[in-house]
Amino acid sequence: MTHPSRAIRIQAYGGPEQLELVHTEVGEPGPGEIRIRHHAVGLNYIDVYQRTGLYGNPLPLALGMEGAGVVEAVGEGVSHLQVGDRAAYASQPPGSYCERRVMPAKCVCKLPDAISFDEGAAMMLKGLTTQYLLRQTQPQGGLKAGDFILFHAAAGGVGLIACQWAKAMGLQMIGTAGSDDKCALARELGASHTINYRSEDFVARVKEITGGQGVKAVYDSVGADTFMKSLDCLQPFGLLATYGNASGKVPPLDIGVLAAKGSLYVTRPTLFTHIATRERTQAMADDLFAMVTSGQVKIRIDQRYKLEDVAQAHRDLEARKTTGCTILTV
Repeated sequence: MTHPSRAIRIQAYGGPEQLELVHTEVGEPGPGEIRIRHHAVGLNYIDVYQRTGLYGNPLPLALGMEGAGVVEAVGEGVSHLQVGDRAAYASQPPGSYCERRVMPAKCVCKLPDAISFDEGAAMMLKGLTTQYLLRQTQPQGGLKAGDFILFHAAAGGVGLIACQWAKAMGLQMIGTAGSDDKCALARELGASHTINYRSEDFVARVKEITGGQGVKAVYDSVGADTFMKSLDCLQPFGLLATYGNASGKVPPLDIGVLAAKGSLYVTRPTLFTHIATRERTQAMADDLFAMVTSGQVKIRIDQRYKLEDVAQAHRDLEARKTTGCTILTV
């Protein structure tokens, strides 16, 4: 038996014009799989990387890495989900830009009743990313209350969650953003200090804010434009976690630079390494759900688009017109 679904596909890598709405039929889940009927789908910059081919995948390609909805069917061997469960996920393979899909169950989590479908779709990839960055990707000696960190793109989807999470941890987060309005938003959500990188030298401002000491860690999703300057913001033994390429890929690094700048550490983590097992996914999701249901982290959904308007959503995301989280309604 098959079930109808509208979905977004690309036939070739390229710009937003490659995104096309198609009508498909979805079958029954196999072992270790579920079928989910989406209520909302999350939009993330990784979707742009996959659309352009920066992150290569076989074509034609279904896009989308996170969503929330109701479980319609459960395959053999799946015990943590049942038909009718509210559920949300951030998961490989891509394909969430659709009404319904069959997918691996291991990264799908039951969604607490206190969290809406819209919030679930908006928060899973960005919230789990924040979790692994601030909880698990830490500098030598860890992060303690009062420590300074630098977080680029602080008014974005990950950034606004990180502002709140860092505040809950007692960290002094310095957030960068591309406008005064975005800086104000980051401060409103918990950043201790903000820097408008379009009008200020963020390295000089970081040194000023920290009394010349620098920060213990930098979390950088911007990539090429900020990488080398981010190293200059670190104190000795500091950590640079580069987890995205919004401005392009980071150029090759002469590892001797890390010695010259203070025995620094650099890492390139990914969410999907961290959620490779069912157990780790659930533990990270439990931490995220607790932060949200306690009120310490609120999920801001500043943009909503219909599924068929996904090309405009991509244009706005790439033009940095968005703040907070963006979802597609299905």
